[in-house]
Amino acid sequence: MPLTRLAAGFLPLFDSAIVVLAHEKGFAEDEGIGLRLVRETSWANIRDRSALGHFDLSVMLAPMPIAANLGLTPIATPMIAPFVLGLGNNAVTVSASLWRAMAEAGAPGDLAAGPAGKAFAIVAKSAARPLRIGVVHQVSSHNYELRYWLAASGVDPDRDVEIVVLPPSLLPDALGEGSLDAYCVGEPWNSVGVAISGAHLATVKTAIWSSSPDKVLALGAKWADERPEIVDALLLAMHRTAVWLSDPAHHQEAARVMASSAYLDVPADLVERTLRGRFDVGGGQMCTVTNHYVPYAGAANFPWKSQALWYYTQMVRWGDVQHAPGLAERAAASFRPDLYRRALAPLGVPVPRADLKLEGARPDDGLIEADGGPLTMLSNRFFDGRIFDPDDLEGYLEGQRRALSPTI
Repeated sequence: MPLTRLAAGFLPLFDSAIVVLAHEKGFAEDEGIGLRLVRETSWANIRDRSALGHFDLSVMLAPMPIAANLGLTPIATPMIAPFVLGLGNNAVTVSASLWRAMAEAGAPGDLAAGPAGKAFAIVAKSAARPLRIGVVHQVSSHNYELRYWLAASGVDPDRDVEIVVLPPSLLPDALGEGSLDAYCVGEPWNSVGVAISGAHLATVKTAIWSSSPDKVLALGAKWADERPEIVDALLLAMHRTAVWLSDPAHHQEAARVMASSAYLDVPADLVERTLRGRFDVGGGQMCTVTNHYVPYAGAANFPWKSQALWYYTQMVRWGDVQHAPGLAERAAASFRPDLYRRALAPLGVPVPRADLKLEGARPDDGLIEADGGPLTMLSNRFFDGRIFDPDDLEGYLEGQRRALSPTI
C-alpha cells in the first residue's frame, strides 16, 4: 500500500524529536505515512510556510496556533494543535558576568525559580542600562513564561528589561558576543551556551511552571477536517514515538540521531542532557532537574484547553490582544483533545476525561479521572503558588491587571 506523503516543518531543537524520530525509527511508515522533514531557520518561517500550505504538519510553538486563530499572524490560516510534543525543556540562560552579579545578590545556583528571580530583579533594577534578553518569538511559551517569571519577581518586562527576538540557534553566539545578557530557549541551546560562551543556567521552565507544554504538532484546521484518517494515523505515529522515546534504554540512540548534522548538528553528549535531566549549569557545576523534558508520562501529549487559555491570558496581559469572550473561546478551540481521543481510541490507552483542569493546583503526582484505565498526572505548579482556574478567566485577568509587585 503506497504511503501518504506529508511535508513536516521543524526547527533544530530537541522538542522536534518526536516528529524526527517518527520518521527515523519508522513509526510514521508503520501507520502509512511518509514524512519529508524540512529544517527551517526561524519560527516566523515555520508560521508563514505552514499558513501557505508548504507544510502539511509542523513542530510549532504552543501559542502559535492560538495566535493564528486570533488573527495575530500575517497570513490568516486557522490552525489546530491535536498533540503536544512533550513537556518542559526550556531554560533561562545568563551571561557569566550577569550570573556573578546574581550570585552576589543571593542566587543559590540550584535552578530554583524563586530565588533566581529575586536575584535577577536586584541586578536588573540596579543596572546601568536595561538588561537585554533574547527569546525565540514574541508569540512563544518562552516569552510568556519568561515574562511571568520576571513579573512575579518584581521586574516589569516592558520597562526594566529589553526583550528581543532571535532564532534559537543564534542565541548562544549572541550571548557570547555581548549582544545579549540572557536568553530563554529550549535545549540544546542552553547547554551550547554553557559550553561555548561560558554562560550559566539561571532557572528552567519546569521550575517556573511544571508539567507545561512548549511545542505542539500543528495542522491546518481545514486540512485536518478533510483528512480524518490521515490525522488519526499521524497521531498514532506520534504517540508510539513518544512512548519509545520515554524509555531510558532508547535515550542514547535518540540523542545520537538528534545530534546529527541533519537535525541539531551538536555533540551528542549535549543532546543527551535533555533526556537525562542532568546539566552542567555553568563552571562545571552539575544539577539534576526532575522532569526537565517529559515526552510521554503524565498525559504529556494531551492538548489541554486550559493550557491554551492560560497562554491566551498572557497574550491579553502583555497587550498582544484585547480580551473578548469570543476570542477566549477561539483560543481554547485551538487545542483539540477530541482528535487526540479519537486517534488513540483503538489502542485503549488511558486518556483524560476532562478537557480543562486547574493549572498550578497539583503539588504532587496523582491519579485523575480517565477513560481506558488509571492515569497519573505529574505535579503541576507555578513557582509563585498562583492557580489558574479556566472557569474564572475574568478573575485571573483582573488579578494580572494589578500593579506589579513581588508575589514570592
